[in-house]
Amino acid sequence: MDLQQALSWIHGLYRFGSNPGLERIEAVLDLLGNPHRTLRCLHIAGTNGKGSTAAMLASMLEAEGYSVGLYTSPYLEAFTNRMAINGRDISEDELVKLVAEIRPLVEEVSRTDLGQPTEFEVVTALAFAYYQRARPDWVVVEVGLGGRLDATNVITPAVSVITNIGLEHTQVLGDTVEKIAFEKAGIIKEGVPVVTAAEKPGALAVIEEIAAERNAPLWVVDREITYTGGPATLDGQVFDYQSPRYTLNGLQITLPGRHQVRNAVTAIAARELVPGLPLDPAAVRRGLARARWPGRLEIFSRDPLVLVDGAHNTDGILALRQALAEMLAGRKLRLILGILGDKAIEEILRLIAPLATAELVITSPQIARAADPYQVAALAARHAVAPVTVIPGVPEAVRRTLGHISQGEALCVSGSLYTITEAREALKNFFAAP
Repeated sequence: MDLQQALSWIHGLYRFGSNPGLERIEAVLDLLGNPHRTLRCLHIAGTNGKGSTAAMLASMLEAEGYSVGLYTSPYLEAFTNRMAINGRDISEDELVKLVAEIRPLVEEVSRTDLGQPTEFEVVTALAFAYYQRARPDWVVVEVGLGGRLDATNVITPAVSVITNIGLEHTQVLGDTVEKIAFEKAGIIKEGVPVVTAAEKPGALAVIEEIAAERNAPLWVVDREITYTGGPATLDGQVFDYQSPRYTLNGLQITLPGRHQVRNAVTAIAARELVPGLPLDPAAVRRGLARARWPGRLEIFSRDPLVLVDGAHNTDGILALRQALAEMLAGRKLRLILGILGDKAIEEILRLIAPLATAELVITSPQIARAADPYQVAALAARHAVAPVTVIPGVPEAVRRTLGHISQGEALCVSGSLYTITEAREALKNFFAAP
C-alpha cells in the first residue's frame, strides 16, 4: 500500500455516520488496545476559533519544554497536517503503516451490527494510535463536529475547552444556540475543569448547567477571566490577561484580528487550569509569540496586501469583517468568496459583500458541497457596492484578480476552508513565479 492508496481508502469511507454515536470508534479503539487511554489530552470544542486556540495552547506547552501532539481538522495542504508533534506532521510512511494496520480492524467492525465506521472516526483512531506510539507529553485534540457524539469524545482530558457557540451545522447539531451548546458541552467530563469563551446567554446557561451537573469547575471569559487589548494590526496585537491567580501584562500574539486575543485568553486559561501543573508565565509569553495558524487572516503578501481567511459561518464572517475594517486603513478591497452550499449564504453575503469596495469575485472550490457560483453571484448583487464577477475555479480567480489589483488595493480570499486551501496553493505559485 502506498500513500495514495491509503488516502483513497480513508476518503472512501462515509463522511458522517447515519447512526450518530461513539460505539463504532470505541470498537475500533478496543481492537487497537485503547491507545487513547494512555494519552494526556486537552480537548477543544466550539463554533469558531478551535484551531487557533489549539495552536496557541500547544505552542505554550512546547515553550515549557513538552512534546505536544496537535490533532486538528480539516487540513490545508496535506492530509498529514491533521496529526503533528511539535509542528512536525506525521510522516507519509508512518501514516501508510498505520492505515495498513487499522484497515482490517475497521473491516472487522464493519461486519458487526455497528456498521462501517466513518472517515472521521477512522482518522481519529489513527491519530490516537500514532500518538500512543510517538508518546508526546501532551495531545491537544480539536473536536471535529459538535462534541457530545464526536469521535474525539472518547477521551477524558485534563481540561475541556469550549471556545464559543454560534449557529453551524444546524441540520446535525440543532437550530438554536441552546441546542448547539448542549452538543458542544457534551465534552465536559465529571470533575474535569472547563473554560469557555461563549458569550450568548442561552448558550452559556446550558454550559453552566452541564458543568454543574458534572461537578466540573468552570471558568468563563469575561467573568473569572478578563482581558484588555490594544489596537489590532497586521503585525498582531498586545493584551493583558487577568485571572483569579495571575496577572500577565503585555502579552503579544502575531495572529491578526481582535478575535484572536479572545482565543489566546481562552488558551491561557485552559493551560492555567491543568491540574497539578503551575503556569509558567515566561513560557506563556514565548509560546504565544511563536504561535502560528495558517489560513486564519494569514498574510501572504504585504505589497500588494493579500490575506486568506477560512471564515465560513456568520460568526466567523463577523470576526473577519471587524478585522478587515480595522486593518485595511482606507485601502480598497478585492474580495474572493467561495462558499459551500450548506452554509447561510444570504447572511454571509449581507455581512461581507459591502466590504468589497473594488471588486467582489465569486468562485467555487472543487468539492461537491460547493454552492453554484452563479447563484451566489445573483444573491451577492443585492448587497455588493462594487462589480460582481464570477470566476468558477479558485486558482483562476486568484490569478486573474491579482492581475487586476491596483496600487494601494488589498485582496482577501475567504468563504470556506476548502476555498483557501486551493487559494493558498495558487498564491504560492503566483508569488514564487519569476
